[in-house]
Amino acid sequence: MAVSKKSKNTSNSSIEKEASSLIDKQLSAAPKSSRTSSAPVQELLKNSEKKNFYTTVDPMLATLVDQPFDSDEWVFEVKWDGYRAVAFMNKKQVDLKSRNDKSFNEKFYPIYEELVNLRLNSILDGEVVVIGKNGHANFGALQNWRSEADGDLVYYVFDILWYNGYDLRNLTLVERKGILNYVLPKNNSILISDHFETSGIQFLEVARKMGLEGIMAKKKDSVYHTKRSSDWLKIKANKRQEVVIGGFTRNDDTSKTFSSILVGVYENGKLNYIGKVGTGFNDKKQKEMMAQFKPLISSKPPFSSEPDVNKPSRFRPNPPHATVTWLKPELICEVSFTELTSDGIMRHPSFQGMREDKNAKKVVLEHEAPVENIVDERQIRSKHIDGGRKTLINPKEKSQVKKINGHELKFTNLQKVFWPDQGITKGDLINYYYQVAPYILPYLKNRPQSMNRFPDGINGEGFYFKDVTGKAPDWVDTYEYDSDSDDKIRNYLIGKDEATLLYMANLGCIEMNPWSSTVEKPDNPTFCIIDLDPDKNPFEEVIEAALVTKKILDKMGVESYCKTSGSTGLHIYIPLGNKYSYEHSKEFARIIVTLVHAQLPEFTSIERATKDRKGKLYLDFLQNRPHATIASVYSVRPKPGATVSMPLHWHEVKPGLQISDFHIFNVLERLKAEGDIFKPVLGRGINLKKALDNYSI
Repeated sequence: MAVSKKSKNTSNSSIEKEASSLIDKQLSAAPKSSRTSSAPVQELLKNSEKKNFYTTVDPMLATLVDQPFDSDEWVFEVKWDGYRAVAFMNKKQVDLKSRNDKSFNEKFYPIYEELVNLRLNSILDGEVVVIGKNGHANFGALQNWRSEADGDLVYYVFDILWYNGYDLRNLTLVERKGILNYVLPKNNSILISDHFETSGIQFLEVARKMGLEGIMAKKKDSVYHTKRSSDWLKIKANKRQEVVIGGFTRNDDTSKTFSSILVGVYENGKLNYIGKVGTGFNDKKQKEMMAQFKPLISSKPPFSSEPDVNKPSRFRPNPPHATVTWLKPELICEVSFTELTSDGIMRHPSFQGMREDKNAKKVVLEHEAPVENIVDERQIRSKHIDGGRKTLINPKEKSQVKKINGHELKFTNLQKVFWPDQGITKGDLINYYYQVAPYILPYLKNRPQSMNRFPDGINGEGFYFKDVTGKAPDWVDTYEYDSDSDDKIRNYLIGKDEATLLYMANLGCIEMNPWSSTVEKPDNPTFCIIDLDPDKNPFEEVIEAALVTKKILDKMGVESYCKTSGSTGLHIYIPLGNKYSYEHSKEFARIIVTLVHAQLPEFTSIERATKDRKGKLYLDFLQNRPHATIASVYSVRPKPGATVSMPLHWHEVKPGLQISDFHIFNVLERLKAEGDIFKPVLGRGINLKKALDNYSI
């Protein structure tokens, strides 16, 4: 039986309840106001003008800014990941419309019917979203929504423009919200989007932790402008951009419907190319998109200058050859990305979903305005955005004390050489983990660690250090586990934050070995792992086995993600989303490796005993057992050259790839260019039954 030393109890009933809970925990002194006090409507209407009911309006739009801020003159809201919608209601006349005046009455019929039942004479502004099982908005589910079976529709209302013959747009935001709270009846599908009087800096951090799109900042005394205004600001947790689809590519050897889409934005009436998007859509979505593409196929590129789709890049010197099909620029989608290059191309963009609520000609590149140009500098405290981490440890000193996450850590024996051939020291190792911390921590967080210590470097004796009872600082979180095998109680160190990571590195933990499950769900792994472990095999055979594995998983409709082990083999991860038991994960992996072995019997084996493998490549599915550990992605390995376990694009898994390609001196440069391409393994997870059914078809 496993018992966590520190447990959490959070509610997922709604995004705002969760946000409110997190804010209360993180901002002990910050005031929060979820709703403006409800003053009598007639008092608030005294300053309003009488106006007849109207049926069209240009919704107020927000300005994108580069960072969050704190200010008593602003309130903050969740930025909903859905379709902007204005509800026009007057007696029996009810319409729900998009921001470009397109009817949503039939598309989102449950919301429309609820609006009719409200019997309210009002014009409301809000966002239609689909709420997933975790209580969060799911834009992908929204674009595919056809009926209640596809998810729960919610209309989050954040403003009111007209009420019972009065135009409210010249009232302040706080006054309008007062009226909205007073007149909108309680309803399970039509909810008020609460605002928070709190720290915008911390609220954005809450949004990031919850996986939200971002936050909105709205000036308390702002009137409702029917245009874009700096009185409403949007601050994104991650960069996202609406783009126009101008073509698609298909790689020569692919079995997919298409390999990537070519996208652009308008500037001065011309469509400028800004990137090729090759991730974020599954086979089903690609087929749906292709049905939209076919009527728009064109012989001419729509971009102002024709892009070279086969141009090699610094980290992709030999990209797969692709053919391009041009499209008339009428379809819009939304993509996430990390940054724009100096020549205006998106870095590692990912498809988020199609949009049909906007006009393609109006899609332009959003530029983040400096927040200090909009908000009075005397009233804000801006968040510092670190453009890149420098080293933590001075390599010339033997020991140093640093304060990390509020804890003093003493780093010792910093000049001790851990890799003699390269002269890499313990200080170099600590500096690496300090710099890579933002990337590796998501894969260690809330997971017990099996620490593999090499206090004298890779040529010294290594040992596993699992039980930290009485040996770790008080601030370290631990996980108490009563083992059935030897009836011994152990306290595992829990990966939590940067301080924990660097504490482990200072112990001489060259590699990080987390459990596949978290302390919240210790019996349910986050991912399934297939370990391709060679014996006497050339690495080309490991690559071949990986590609056969991918083909099998592709046939099942299962997304898979490959990384180097950092030692001799490759690891293939399949996201499970903590929905299945270890036994389910192990048996699924057993099925996969059995199918791979059937295709490659001459050099692979699924025998557990080394002597029975006869020097063949071991297709290891037994890593999917409770407490079994494997080197984390971005972990250094105690091998010559200080190699690192590095995620790969599947097109990189080909002859010529070497384990030695990635080491502590070049990983950060690749991460800066590519970002964390392994992130989907922490996602919602596959449907095991559906995957197996797909293979049997």
